[in-house]
Amino acid sequence: MTTYNNLVEATNDLMKRGYTENLSLEGDTIDDKEKQIHMTADDFVIDEFYRFEGPSNPSDMSIVYAVTSDKYHLKGILINAFGTYANTSSSAIQAKLNHEQISSHLHREDKPTADSEVGSVGTNNSDESNSAS
Repeated sequence: MTTYNNLVEATNDLMKRGYTENLSLEGDTIDDKEKQIHMTADDFVIDEFYRFEGPSNPSDMSIVYAVTSDKYHLKGILINAFGTYANTSSSAIQAKLNHEQISSHLHREDKPTADSEVGSVGTNNSDESNSAS
């Protein structure tokens, strides 16, 4: 499992690995505004995600998702806040994002083996704030 020290490091590496689209959470869809694509929960999978917690700055509390859509032939990055600034939407998109986070925290023996996983899910609970510019 890859470990990153901050959000910038994670997004730079994901971009090098082909996750090039800039995605945003827009209510009931994840959007690629540049390509005018609006994906519902059934249109994408979350390949990986990394969570970053700043010790004192709420803006450092972020999750970066590596997202793939076979339907739209794209790989992109979605960055979302958690904690105080989290999107509290009750949409199917938010449910899917939350499910991925909860699933990754299952006991090791309850997790699928490497042979049965479709994609890897990574987490990073860093105490360092994002200091890269």
